[in-house]
Amino acid sequence: MPTRLLLRQLRRMLPALGGCLLVARAAQAQPEPIKYGVVAATDLTAAPFAADSGAAAVVLCDFGRSRLRGQGSGFQVVFERVTRIKILKKAGYNEATIEIPLYHHDNDQEKITNLRGITYNLVGGQLEKTKLEASGAFIEKRTPEVNVQEFTLPNVREGSVIEYAYTLTSDFLFNFQDWAFQRTIPVRWSEYRTSIPSFYRYKIIYQGNLPFAVNKASVGAANLQVDNKIPTGSGLGAGQTNGSLTISAPTEEHQWVLQNVPPFREEPFMTSAHDYMARLDFELTGEQWPEEPYHDLTGTWERINARLLADDDFGGRLGRPGFLHEQLQALAVKYPELSARTVAVRQAVLAAVRYNGTDNYATLAPLHRAFEAHRGTSADVNLLLIAALRDAGIPAEPVLLSTRDHGRISQEYPLLDRFNYVVALVPTLTGGDLLVDATDPLLPCGVLPQRCLSQTGRLITKIPEKSRWVDLVPTQRCVHYQQVNLALDAQGGLTGKVHEEHGGYAGWAAREALAADGEKKYLVTLAQRHEGWTTTKAALGQADNVEKPLTLDYEFSQAPASSGSTGPLYLSPLSDFGPSQNPFTHDSRTFAVDFGTTTDETTMVTLTLPAGYELAEVPKLAVVKLPNDGGQFVYSVAASAGTVQLTSRLSLRRTVYAPDQYASLRELYRLLLEKQGEKLVIQKKAG
Repeated sequence: MPTRLLLRQLRRMLPALGGCLLVARAAQAQPEPIKYGVVAATDLTAAPFAADSGAAAVVLCDFGRSRLRGQGSGFQVVFERVTRIKILKKAGYNEATIEIPLYHHDNDQEKITNLRGITYNLVGGQLEKTKLEASGAFIEKRTPEVNVQEFTLPNVREGSVIEYAYTLTSDFLFNFQDWAFQRTIPVRWSEYRTSIPSFYRYKIIYQGNLPFAVNKASVGAANLQVDNKIPTGSGLGAGQTNGSLTISAPTEEHQWVLQNVPPFREEPFMTSAHDYMARLDFELTGEQWPEEPYHDLTGTWERINARLLADDDFGGRLGRPGFLHEQLQALAVKYPELSARTVAVRQAVLAAVRYNGTDNYATLAPLHRAFEAHRGTSADVNLLLIAALRDAGIPAEPVLLSTRDHGRISQEYPLLDRFNYVVALVPTLTGGDLLVDATDPLLPCGVLPQRCLSQTGRLITKIPEKSRWVDLVPTQRCVHYQQVNLALDAQGGLTGKVHEEHGGYAGWAAREALAADGEKKYLVTLAQRHEGWTTTKAALGQADNVEKPLTLDYEFSQAPASSGSTGPLYLSPLSDFGPSQNPFTHDSRTFAVDFGTTTDETTMVTLTLPAGYELAEVPKLAVVKLPNDGGQFVYSVAASAGTVQLTSRLSLRRTVYAPDQYASLRELYRLLLEKQGEKLVIQKKAG
């Protein structure tokens, strides 16, 4: 048989081949940076770690390598890892608990083998080793497609060195193991090696701006050895047992090393750290076999759309929920107007199933089980919501998204595993999109939970051509309004009345704190915010009406700092009603500031002066604007006979600010704190 035809026939039968072996040989073998079980004496003493005194732990070496091999009915990804960590403080003990995600689908799942672990301690000058027992490792089911292998290394204390190693095998070639170089603790050495046969193509994406110590590519070789048992129907002499077939192919070998990697610094107003840490991601894009045309394996959003609708755990859950059918039909009659009916259906789902805090985009069981248990994942709740809306005559469709702590999605690469949440989309009469979620009763209909404010989602429709991206930027703001009336006496004592309104996402945050603490504790906590205040007559309003701002009214008094004062009085009234510190403490930031929502904070103070006193000098007006109309801070003071009026307003008009806008944002907050802390000088009138 001609070689070209043989190769084509072999390519077609590869998924059915048994006992094939893919052996890769690097062009030039590189020594491994770490050997399991061999620890240097200096790793167990304190001296080499003086420079890391601020860290809770240090990664001494993290070494991984991935390759492809033939196994059973096809190919496998084989990933091997050895990691060694020095524990410096008790805060680093959590580094001894390891979680390894394992993808699974249908009857195929990734597996961990050769799992080993050791904790090293110096006891009386002698090396003590404590090995990981098999009973210390277990697998937990997290999502419909992800299990987690979890284990905790034993006998960990300050000064311990922990080490673990394992092999992960995966039949899912699209799930080639990614590699994170950076962690929240320092990393001395992080190295990743890959060996990929030339007939598979992966797009390799490096995220980060840290320079590689080693970034080396080379060419190796791979031999595909096929068992001498040829399957029936192959056209190659089925059942023959004499001889074997070997195909050689070049491989792309790669070695990446980052050395002395600084710890990733958590910052306020950010999404998942996964979005910003230095890492490598691999995306399977195609395959090309000898004398065969290139086969594009890149997924498409249309294919994902079709796959989800055909999936029993997603599209299969969107049929009529029989256990709610009669109630939903009654709502359809009671509320002929679609927007009112949407609100009513959402309330019915909220009453039927409570969100349990777990996020998925697909369910693990039929929806009636969550209904019977009155608890379920976000997928249980919101797929039931979509089915219920449809049953009530409302044309709802699912929208996939990734929560803020799960990480951002790429519109360029159609990858289903980047999503972990689903909400309902209801078209409005004006042609807009109403996004509906039923996991949080403290939010009004059409307002997504803050954890879902991740910029964009993907609409899944019965007509693939209508699948599209959906804007998740909220229409509601984070609004906090304070109206304060103060009266100052000649000794410097204060009495006052305060009216607060928490609207939009600020209302949600206040109601969440109220639900967690209860009204009594919530009001006590309020009083503790203001040092030296005695708070009375505190009352909440509209706590149960999530459509309106939560209001809070209270009165207070504050004794003078000292008695018998006859000189000027000094006070900064706004400092008690604004932020206590700048949330942006560092000089620079390499990634965006993501508030999730726009912000409007307004405080108006009317200060009544004691008889015979006046404001010595009116502070200057301050208007601080962010570039490109990104927002502003306005501070003003006006004095009239016997009163002083102060106004502070912060308006942030964007949900996300790029890294190059960080300095302006930080400076705005610095000036805000400076002006709100500015002292008013109240003195007796002359003469």
